[in-house]
Amino acid sequence: MKLSTCLAAVAAVAVSHASPHPALGQQQTLGISQHAPQTSISDKFDQTDASFIDQDPLLSFHRDLVSIESVSGNEHDVGIFIAKFLEAKNFTVIKQEVAPVKKKGVGAQDEDQTPKTRYNIYAYPSSLREQPSILVTSHIDTVPPFIPYSVHKPESSTVQSNLDEYVIAGRGTVDAKGSVAAQVYAVLETLEAHPDAKLGLLFVVGEEIGGDGMKTFSESEINAKSAYHTVIFGEPTEAKLVSGHKGMLGFEVLAHGKAAHSGYPWLGKSAVSAILPALSRVDQLGNIPVSKGGLPSSDKYGPTTLNIGTIRAGVATNVVPATAHADVAVRLAAGTVEEARELIQKAVKEATRDVEAEVKVDFSNHNEAYSPQDLDTDVDGFEVMPVNYGTDVPNLTVRDGVKRYLYGPGSIFVAHGDNEALTVRDIKDAVKGFKKLINAALDRD
Repeated sequence: MKLSTCLAAVAAVAVSHASPHPALGQQQTLGISQHAPQTSISDKFDQTDASFIDQDPLLSFHRDLVSIESVSGNEHDVGIFIAKFLEAKNFTVIKQEVAPVKKKGVGAQDEDQTPKTRYNIYAYPSSLREQPSILVTSHIDTVPPFIPYSVHKPESSTVQSNLDEYVIAGRGTVDAKGSVAAQVYAVLETLEAHPDAKLGLLFVVGEEIGGDGMKTFSESEINAKSAYHTVIFGEPTEAKLVSGHKGMLGFEVLAHGKAAHSGYPWLGKSAVSAILPALSRVDQLGNIPVSKGGLPSSDKYGPTTLNIGTIRAGVATNVVPATAHADVAVRLAAGTVEEARELIQKAVKEATRDVEAEVKVDFSNHNEAYSPQDLDTDVDGFEVMPVNYGTDVPNLTVRDGVKRYLYGPGSIFVAHGDNEALTVRDIKDAVKGFKKLINAALDRD
């Protein structure tokens, strides 16, 4: 079933029942977005159709997570909610403060930043007297914009539809609060069967904006004193084990010319005319063989890809543009960051050899840079695949020999879209999947 088709065709079922969780006081009453057309609700589906969410601790926890807006930089409320929830489950919880996010954009001042404190949430069973040997982790921030939580009947539904086929939509349902909820309940169920299991939970902020939360944890004393031999990361992987993901780096291409009246362009130097050949070359670097100055490919990850995400230039159509700026993201399939940067610098220099304005490459505003990340897949019972997106995996420093797994419910193909959604079955199956990974790790204790 295509989720985008399903979401376009089905009616939203409002969920406004009281939460069974103790820390829900700071969030708004759930229901249909005020922007949603009221005519989309079918008379034959009343609110009781979604009452099964209230009756299921896992699903209601997931609902409560998604209902708290936590766009990157604004994770305070969801962090406090998770901390209180875990404390009520007899976990020792450490709220690790992470620096506020500075605002960007036109008119932003250096002192502008997010108003509330942000916390990584690190937790372990209060009965545990040793360092956790298994760390289960995901992120609690989301991309914008906030999309309210809603429940939908499957496309080909009947009144007696299997509740596991219901679709749960909203920002973060997939990326990555689906993983957070499944991880929490996988750990709780594992502890019921193995009370002495040395498990730790870590939920970080800022993954969607460069990983400042995980970097803060990685550099902390908690991580320096860690004893874990296994880290299980949660991201949308369609319930498959990920064998690795591409590396990442970013850069800016900057052109500086001279302004002039557009009727007399020879009196100026067009920054746009200068930057265009550079961007044309950059845009093709993933398709050019390394022997001819291109970026590398690999059998595992395919070609390196580049995306020229933003371009800004000029002030008016009757003014020769004095400046031009482009921001580029690279998904690196092979090689090192240093090698890629050298190739990019050389390509831009060659492409702009004959232009009048100055063109340069600047890597300084992109701190997130890493080579391809290979991951462990030695637990039976999972399909395996590589992915193209980035994660917090490279932002956590681990000792040699530590196993790293990447797994979670939902698809990356809807994760950042307005159709972000997964099914009830996806979340329930993810609990089983995370438990399988945890149990395999326990066998190594």
